[in-house]
Amino acid sequence: MADAKLVNVPLGGNFKLSEAQTSTTEDEKALICEVLYASVVGSLMYVMVCTRPEITQAIRVVSRYISNPRNEHWRAMKWILRYLKGNSDMSLCYGGTDVQVLGYVDSDFAGDIDSRRSTISHVFTLGSGVVSWISRLQKIVALSTMEVSMSQRQKLPRIF
Repeated sequence: MADAKLVNVPLGGNFKLSEAQTSTTEDEKALICEVLYASVVGSLMYVMVCTRPEITQAIRVVSRYISNPRNEHWRAMKWILRYLKGNSDMSLCYGGTDVQVLGYVDSDFAGDIDSRRSTISHVFTLGSGVVSWISRLQKIVALSTMEVSMSQRQKLPRIF
């Protein structure tokens, strides 16, 4: 990866990963096993939790295929590594004069190709730094945006 081309996003939109993707050749399977796909996923999770929350979604996607990685999954993993290499000077910074807490929520619609479930995520910031984030698949296949929001509202903790 020393001479790899750098990228600007954690995971490119061209990656549509699925368990049903075509099998790789035996040589490709051996290469993926040699580089320990699961070990790289674990290392990236450590980086994500400690300092790089922006790669959460990308790690969530590639970690689904730990038990049976294919060549396309490995290509996505290398993409994440190229992103981190190109953005190694980024870090979490807390401080400044604006210490306002802000929250953001987003969802895709049936973004998981295998189960057709949606992914919901949220992030909370304090000043200019992220203090909490989550990204997870819905437990149900929602037929409308109202159904998604109602299922999430019941699971949110009450803070008052």
